[in-house]
Amino acid sequence: MSAVIDLFKDELKRYTLFLIISAVSLITSFFYGDRMIIDPAWIAIILCGVPIFKDAIIGMVTKFDIKADVLVAMAIIASIALGEYFAAGEVAFIMAIGGLLEDYSAAKSNAGIEKLIKMIPSTGRVVRDGKECIVPSEDIRVGETIIILAGEVIPVDGKVSFGTTSIDQAVITGESIPVDKKVGDPVYSGTINQMGTFNMISTELSVDSSLQRMTEMVNSADADKTKIVRLADRWASYLVVIVAALALITYIFSGSVERAVTVMIVFCPCAFILATPTAIVAAIGNAAKHGILVRNGDGLEKMSQVDLVVFDKTGTLTTGKPAVSEIRSFVHDFTDDDIFSYIASAEMRSEHPLGKAVVSSYRRRFSREPDNPSYFEMKAGSGISAMVSGKKVLIGKRTFMSEEGIAVPDNIIEIMKESSNKGFIFIFVAIDLKAVGYVVLSDVVRDGIGDTIDDIRSCGAECMLLTGDNEYAASYVADKVNITEVKANCTPEDKMDVIFECQSEGSHVCMVGDGVNDAPALKRAWVGIAMGGTGSGIAVDAADMALVGDDISKIPFLQMLSKKMMSKISLNIVFSLCWNFFAVALAMLGTIGPVGGALIHNVGSVLVVVNSALLLIYSRHSEYQRADITNTYREEISG
Repeated sequence: MSAVIDLFKDELKRYTLFLIISAVSLITSFFYGDRMIIDPAWIAIILCGVPIFKDAIIGMVTKFDIKADVLVAMAIIASIALGEYFAAGEVAFIMAIGGLLEDYSAAKSNAGIEKLIKMIPSTGRVVRDGKECIVPSEDIRVGETIIILAGEVIPVDGKVSFGTTSIDQAVITGESIPVDKKVGDPVYSGTINQMGTFNMISTELSVDSSLQRMTEMVNSADADKTKIVRLADRWASYLVVIVAALALITYIFSGSVERAVTVMIVFCPCAFILATPTAIVAAIGNAAKHGILVRNGDGLEKMSQVDLVVFDKTGTLTTGKPAVSEIRSFVHDFTDDDIFSYIASAEMRSEHPLGKAVVSSYRRRFSREPDNPSYFEMKAGSGISAMVSGKKVLIGKRTFMSEEGIAVPDNIIEIMKESSNKGFIFIFVAIDLKAVGYVVLSDVVRDGIGDTIDDIRSCGAECMLLTGDNEYAASYVADKVNITEVKANCTPEDKMDVIFECQSEGSHVCMVGDGVNDAPALKRAWVGIAMGGTGSGIAVDAADMALVGDDISKIPFLQMLSKKMMSKISLNIVFSLCWNFFAVALAMLGTIGPVGGALIHNVGSVLVVVNSALLLIYSRHSEYQRADITNTYREEISG
């Protein structure tokens, strides 16, 4: 019994069951309907037709709006009035197939969105009545003490109440380097504790956190939001007049009610109605399969017109994670590799993200583990002191060196200032109380970004970099990824203004970003694409699409898919209209009757659905393969 209840709770499964039952009833009606007391086609009329009548009545009564459902309902009523129950059931059945395809494609997109939802912390470690207990995030109350372990995602917004730590909060602020936190400092839901254990006091409920907004995307893959779908509904009011006039003309000149009803059946614009949403939801399903979550068809439609792609820097073009980019010794006693070995060994016991970045870089370069220090002490937010191979090693900021009485050469200070201008982290190294070298850490540009930028250009769009970093840091990254147009020192308001200016000049702008600071620009842009893996909930909520794996290389495929979708829609609309008028001509001449009209009508709808469904298997590889075949053919012809 419970299995049956679960089946009817699952809308997709319920529709599938109804369609199977309706298909059997229509087949039985076609062959044996005239021999039975009650035509089995009534089953299809009830199961598939009732929702159509419901939507048509609600649209006319509550919104005074004549939509395509009205035309379908007219065709069903006319068929029933003439006693052509098979034709009535077939019209309802084919529309139900379109609804099933929409639900199926939306389910594929939702399955991808659920991958993002799983990233939301479901529980928190709360102290209640002096005891530590695990509770659901939504049950955490304001003012409660929460214990956060190393590597955990913070479940709600709050403030540090005990301990010191370093938090990766790139998803919120766009900062590529983790931020040191002490008692009283704010921490945010969705950010990651990079080191040690600390206590925090919650200041917001889970439902108010930005990360929870991700769940609002689950039901947002709605094809009805596109301009083209609305256009089809607007045309419905004209089509109602046209079909009524043609049916009346047919009756006046032929005197046959059957011919007039047949005109209404074949003119029922099922294929026309299915032309746009089936292509949209198929494209949404394909995009989800490739790790692109599309909120609605409107975003895909607009993507086909994009001619300028604007990128944020930190967390978008870069990984947002620090790595060693340079190590230098400025004394003869130690080589660069010696310095690297000493600082990697000193950082072995460090839980600070920068220390871990140094150790990771050492492992990658030398393929071995650094030695463990015999002594280690960390001064939060300042530096570390360690004993390595009998030598005292100090690593930290310039202020830390000054506190320890260690002088740094003036020329090294100038190098530090230059590196800082580029957005790098500059750390001094002293051995036995003498400054001997430095290490530079920087954000890492994502692999293959340069090739992706070239692919975006080949798809007909230019690229721009918008960032809050200074011009030195911006130019450094822009040069690496082959972007020539750069605007630096941008506040969130500045980004919005730049995008507004570009769009005022006629450009269709696609903004790609990851943080809360990018949300206004994502909302303002013609199309907004958020980094779904590391992006903030607010950024994803403001965007039209999200990249699940933060894979920017998917953008060229998205460009091609959107253009392919629009070509499918155009082809579907032209074909469906031509097919309808062809069938109307046959009906007016009396060449086909209601059953024959229903079958012809059915064939047109199926062809449209099949053409749209081909988008589910469309791939970037197939597009390139077609281009190669075309180029080869042209070469052979020219030869």
